[in-house]
Amino acid sequence: MELKSSLSNQVSSSPALAQIVILAGGLGTRLRPITETIPKAMVPIQGKPFVHHQLDLLAKNEIRDIILSTGYLGQMIQDYVGDGQKWGIQVRYVDEGKHLRGTGGAIRFVLDQGLLQERFLVTYGDSYLPVAYQKIWQEFLGTAEPALMTVMKNFEQWDASNACFDGSKVTLYDKKLKTKPPEMRYIDFGLSGWSKTTIATEIPKDEKFDLADLFHTLSVQNLLAGYEIQERFYEIGSAQGIQDLEKYLDSRLE
Repeated sequence: MELKSSLSNQVSSSPALAQIVILAGGLGTRLRPITETIPKAMVPIQGKPFVHHQLDLLAKNEIRDIILSTGYLGQMIQDYVGDGQKWGIQVRYVDEGKHLRGTGGAIRFVLDQGLLQERFLVTYGDSYLPVAYQKIWQEFLGTAEPALMTVMKNFEQWDASNACFDGSKVTLYDKKLKTKPPEMRYIDFGLSGWSKTTIATEIPKDEKFDLADLFHTLSVQNLLAGYEIQERFYEIGSAQGIQDLEKYLDSRLE
């Protein structure tokens, strides 16, 4: 797929305030049996659903415009979060129901509801990322590229490394490589920036689509900006991940 001609000059006037889409529609199969009756975003962490901690973090980083993309047992999330007033934010919903479209397809579905700004951020419903969101947002607004991936130096520590980063761009992103180049020392951190035009032109409507495939295509076309994160990420996709997050949150109270 040749994207360079259509995407390289698409920088347009972008809003000053960050908008973020949280992809929270997955089945959470790795956390069964917990997620047989609740979605992953509602998994209890220190006595409160995970989504409470995630929204609290975003609110503290002055992210006020949040779209929750839900699917599996999504009504439970909506019933708990409501309009976001308890966090001082605005939360809107796009519910895929049982027709899950994958990470890319879910963003396209949000687009089709007319809710996306010209540029916006994306994260996942099981990710707790203690980073400077506003700094990353401004970095994305200042780049000419249609997408930005946050990366962390990994050396296979947290999961399989999947990205090559040259200090400004992700020069290769590939989750499927069996033999990796020695410079593939980074991992996708879980927070990205996107232009609405890219989602509209490169992700088909009402089809299942993995965002990783578009990340890969942009990287090989030299169109994927990168931003290195020094802090580690936290996630609740596993029992160990839950323990690590709870330990981190405890440390913040000391």
